[in-house]
Amino acid sequence: MDLQFSPEEEAFRAEVRAFLKDHLPPELAAKVKAGQRLTRFDQENWHAILNKKGWLAYHWPQEFGGTGWSPVQKFIFDDECALAGGPRLVPFGLSMLGPVLIKYGNEAQKSHWLPRILNGDDWWCQGYSEPGAGSDLASLKTTAVRHGDHYIVNGQKTWTTQGQHANMMFCLVRTNKEVKSQQGISFVLIDMNQPGVEVRPIRTLDGDKEVNEVFLTDVKVPLENLVGEENKGWTYAKYLLTYERTGIAGVGFSMAGLEKLKVIAQRVQRNGKPLIEDPQFATRMAKVEIELLNMATTNLRVIASVADGGVPGAESSMLKIKGTVIRQELLSLVRRAMGPYALPFIEEAQFAEYADAPVGPKEAATAAAAYFNYRKLSIFGGSNEIQRNIISKMILGL
Repeated sequence: MDLQFSPEEEAFRAEVRAFLKDHLPPELAAKVKAGQRLTRFDQENWHAILNKKGWLAYHWPQEFGGTGWSPVQKFIFDDECALAGGPRLVPFGLSMLGPVLIKYGNEAQKSHWLPRILNGDDWWCQGYSEPGAGSDLASLKTTAVRHGDHYIVNGQKTWTTQGQHANMMFCLVRTNKEVKSQQGISFVLIDMNQPGVEVRPIRTLDGDKEVNEVFLTDVKVPLENLVGEENKGWTYAKYLLTYERTGIAGVGFSMAGLEKLKVIAQRVQRNGKPLIEDPQFATRMAKVEIELLNMATTNLRVIASVADGGVPGAESSMLKIKGTVIRQELLSLVRRAMGPYALPFIEEAQFAEYADAPVGPKEAATAAAAYFNYRKLSIFGGSNEIQRNIISKMILGL
């Protein structure tokens, strides 16, 4: 699937490819392409490689360590990294908190936290969802009460991705119960390595423990860790979510997934012919490729519209919906291509030490686990049903 770019943009693509060839560890790329689990070291290593090159925070303003790339350059970089097998960067500090601090943080917060995000000194997690406050996030119950020069925080967060690794959490807390729910929320930064913070893993269907419950009991948060104004956190939360939803679209990863699917469909046989010649399968492949090309164009338009410091609007909800549906369809087609070989679930197959499936095509080992795990895409970051409501109100005026 090809988009047309200028000679200058193609030269940039060649530069990115050369960098990836020389600096992306082959064993890391192999794990990503095989759909195997990445370790904390894997993720921190790739973060450090890109930071050393100066290409880590490419979506930040240059004054804070960004690259000054055009929207098309950002798109090309994402595309090439995904095709080469570059891991998805941990987004919480880099792509969520960073933009919030740049826009709403004070100078002390920017000078302290932003360099630490780039250097990997802090591993951030997101304290948004709670039991009973997922898609209806404004109904959150975690409280923060002022006590001298700090807040006392009590409550529970859930579905905290990679919270087991985090030493810091950006967190939504209720600081005023007497006003409309959205008006009494604040955005604070919490040190996870202190008394009163308990992290409990949640084991997912594929056997992983990437999500967690976080219990907060009389946790102290210094007042200087309040971002922006007290009770204005809902504004900052919505700003952050537009970045999260745009990232969830995962255009580059879908492009890489499509290329992988094409290779599989050429190799796997059905009724004595390559699967790609099966009319029903080929039709579904063509449909998802057309939708992906359309989404890639829309993604470029959205990136371009915020290139001068703006923020994605309801368009981020459009990208989130379409992006998650496309990625799920690609994983569904891979699983379908594996046929009965995808039925057995062998947890060890998700690790690099277990090279291949015991029987059938090599992709069979992780096909089912990936398919079931990524059903979550249409739920987290605001469910697709909620995104449709946002589109109907903000774009269609319904």
